[in-house]
Amino acid sequence: MGLGGCILLIGVGAILTFATDWEAQGVNLDVVGLILMAVGILGVVAFTSIYRRRRAIVTPVADPVVDPRDDRRAL
Repeated sequence: MGLGGCILLIGVGAILTFATDWEAQGVNLDVVGLILMAVGILGVVAFTSIYRRRRAIVTPVADPVVDPRDDRRAL
């Protein structure tokens, strides 16, 4: 699930919790909305931590290999 899906979950959960007054027998829509918002927030946190790890810049450890036969100074 990408960042857009997580934000969608947060939005749908907020709508179910705060903007509706529907009654469903056997289901508490406020709790369902809170669960959707929690899952969306956890998804955003996981996505940003993975994205930050991918964007890390790694400096090269070894020096580049120079071919001794390629002597361009002789030109």
